[in-house]
Amino acid sequence: MNMKKILIVEDDQFLREFYQELLQSEGYVIDAAADGEIALKKIQELEFDLILLDIMLPKKDGVQILRDLKVTPAKSAHCSIVVLTNLGQDAVIKQCFDLGATGYLIKSALSPDQVLTEIHSYLNAS
Repeated sequence: MNMKKILIVEDDQFLREFYQELLQSEGYVIDAAADGEIALKKIQELEFDLILLDIMLPKKDGVQILRDLKVTPAKSAHCSIVVLTNLGQDAVIKQCFDLGATGYLIKSALSPDQVLTEIHSYLNAS
């Protein structure tokens, strides 16, 4: 069975560890980055099936990471990028879609089960 690899890009330690434990318990291989510079380096050098990308990040925000990936693409050509966002960031979400994101999760609105359901559907679609 092919283990799906997921990169969690989230500067909030509590949330990052929460997503990490949640997804590891489902059998996914997880890597994590706490700021945008580390995240971009990992995306360009390592293979992932799915990237959970926070928009608000230190050093380089999620939108800038998506812009940079247009110039220097991710190592995994078929990788899905799902933006982690908060309510009311509609304009930013639209911008992320324009830059190649495949979906978004509203952090405050989803229970752990809903997060897993969403992630399963993004992974199955890719």
